[in-house]
Formats: sequence, structure tokens, C-alpha cells
Amino acid sequence: MKKKMIARIALLAAVVLLGQLKTLAQFDPMFTQYMFNELMINPAYAGSRESLSATGLLREQWVGLDGAPSTQTISLHAPMAQQKVGLGISFVNESIGVSKRTGFNINGAYRIKMEKSTLAFGLQLGMVGITENLANLNLQTDNQFMVSTGRKTAPNFGFGVYYNTAKWYVGLSIPRMMQNRLDVSAGTAKVQNRLNPENFHYFITAGAVYTLSPAVKLRPNLMLKEVSGAPLQVDISANVLFNDFIWAGLAYRTGDAASLLLGTYLTKQFRLGYSYDYSLSALQDFNTGSHEIMLGYDFNYDKDKVVTPRYF
Repeated sequence: MKKKMIARIALLAAVVLLGQLKTLAQFDPMFTQYMFNELMINPAYAGSRESLSATGLLREQWVGLDGAPSTQTISLHAPMAQQKVGLGISFVNESIGVSKRTGFNINGAYRIKMEKSTLAFGLQLGMVGITENLANLNLQTDNQFMVSTGRKTAPNFGFGVYYNTAKWYVGLSIPRMMQNRLDVSAGTAKVQNRLNPENFHYFITAGAVYTLSPAVKLRPNLMLKEVSGAPLQVDISANVLFNDFIWAGLAYRTGDAASLLLGTYLTKQFRLGYSYDYSLSALQDFNTGSHEIMLGYDFNYDKDKVVTPRYF
């Protein structure tokens, strides 16, 4: 009981200190298996799998901690206009404590096809819906925490660049360029939107596949996240793929978690992945880790075309 109370106080303190009683609608859910669904962080990824591709991710973070993040995402994207354009949509639903957020994005990419590679430039347009039930905190001594905002919406947009070959890729993106604030400091909820370069979240991603033997491939991945006023976050992982069928690997995210990754290609088009994160932060004593499930499917347009597994 004592640990649960301490965890609740820590979670509330984080909300207050980070938001200063102003709720940020700019959010970037963190996924351990981001490499299978980069459309969530880079619109230039649209169409890169060279087929109609659908991916879903379910993440339960810090299991056992009251109010811990729970996130679900779905994305769908495909190349069009002789693969010169990529179009996609993505949806995210997230709850953290008394906060609930949903986002819908339309992603478009202009793809420059080269002999053995593709360079793409992408734009993202979206809307985010925010609900803050601060009254559920039962802090009746502070009027600022007696507000339930109802559902508010705010616009956003992002930009990205993505370059890939059959064996490696690199991407740079700013997924959300608008700073959306839900201000409850006056006792009522007001949405404030402005372009604030100081609050941009920059993502750099890279990955490759190396053939170690006819039956074994190594797939390393790297993600860097940078935002003004915060330490650089590094997410590095590597998994080994056996016979283009099953994979296993490890990951490390600075200041946050160490992870185990497992997955399989149920068919050449259907992939299933799972990851477990062991917390390394101050919340380590208050949760039993984080779980994430990934499902993906690539639809084949041409029935006569030989389908080969996509590695990223």
C-alpha cells in the first residue's frame, strides 16, 4: 500500500512539474518495436514497403502502476502513381493517468526512385483530441485540479525524410511541429496552438540487415530523439533472424529500459512481434515492466509476383 501511494505521488508530481498546470497535447508515444511502424514518427516512410501495408501496435507500459500509459496504434500506407507517391493514415489512442488522447494523421510522401534506392520527403497533417479529467484526482484543496476539460481538439503537422535500399535505411523527422497546450490554470480549459521550434522533437532512425549465413541475418537498429532542454535519448537494438522465419533480440533505451524482442513471420506477408521492457528508471520498484505486441500484414497486389520478407 505504501509503495502504491508513493507511486501515485510520483506520477502526479511528474504531471505538475512537466506541464506546470498546462497540459501538453504534443505527445510522442515511445515504442520498442518502432522499426516495424516508422509511419508513426516519419511521414516519409509512407509507401516504403512497396505494397499496401497495415500495422497495429499495443503497448502496456509500467504494468502494475496506477495510471500508467496504455497506447494503441494502427497505420495503413501504400505506394501510388507508379510508386512515386506514398500515402498513409495513422491512428493513436493513449491514456496516461487522468489524461486521454487520440490522434488521426494523414501522411503523404514524394518518392524519388533510384536504381537501387529510394529517397522520400514526407508531410503529415493531423488532429489530436485531448481530455483531462483532473477532478478525478480528488485534490479539492486546489481549484486548478477540480477541472474536467471535456474533449478538446487541436491541429498539428510534421515533416520527414527517409532514404532506403534493400539492405539499410536512415530517416530524419519532426513528427509534430505545432505546440498545442491545454491551459487549465484559470480554472477553465483553453487550447493554445503555436509554432515553437524550441519544442520540436527531432528523430533520427537507422537500420540495416546483414547476412551472416544462408540461414542467419543480423538486423541492428538505432533511434535518436532530441528535444531542447532534455538529454539526448538513444534507443539501440539488434535482433537475429533465423531462416526468414523467427527472430530474437535485445534493446536498450537510455535512462529508461532494457528490452527483449521476439517475433516471427507467420507467412512472408504476416508478421507478429512481442517485446518486454525491464524498467531501469526510478519507477523500477513500482512496476513489473512493459509489454508490447505488434501485428503487421503486407497485401500483395500482383498474384504472380514473388513475395519476399521486408526487413524494415
